[in-house]
Amino acid sequence: MKILKTGRLTLHQLKPNDAPFILDLLNEPAFHKYIGDKGVRERKGALEYLENGPIASYENYGYGLYLVKELASHSSIGICGLKKREVLEIPDLGFAFIKKYWGQGFATEAGQAVLDYAQKELKLFHIAAITHPDNEGSIKVLTKLGFEFKKIVDLAGFDNPNKLFEIDLN
Repeated sequence: MKILKTGRLTLHQLKPNDAPFILDLLNEPAFHKYIGDKGVRERKGALEYLENGPIASYENYGYGLYLVKELASHSSIGICGLKKREVLEIPDLGFAFIKKYWGQGFATEAGQAVLDYAQKELKLFHIAAITHPDNEGSIKVLTKLGFEFKKIVDLAGFDNPNKLFEIDLN
């Protein structure tokens, strides 16, 4: 199901047949470094990640992480969307892309589409984002999107403290 379309991208709900891509993405060295090792090493684990994460989120909250595809090549290049974490009071914007697609504006473009969707369709007006303190690329994307740094937070389930950003969409 297509959710969003931008000039260069489409964002779709993730489905079980996206497991091979998710397996690759979750095992990118940068994913491990900046987001964390989810312990997914085989297709079965990727399916469980999808079913218990994004797919359950669509059902429970009406939003989740979406598969980002490049229109020109139809290639899956990353994920971007909203997550509802128990450790945060408000939904947060999350994104991760295959490294060869970094630095081309895809994260910013997908993030803006998700924020527009959050405001116009989901009627969400206050969004958070968290990132590893050393993840300069993600910090740059969040700043371009209009997020403001609030504080360093030590959240349950993360190996180290994270930078918390927030944006008001009113």
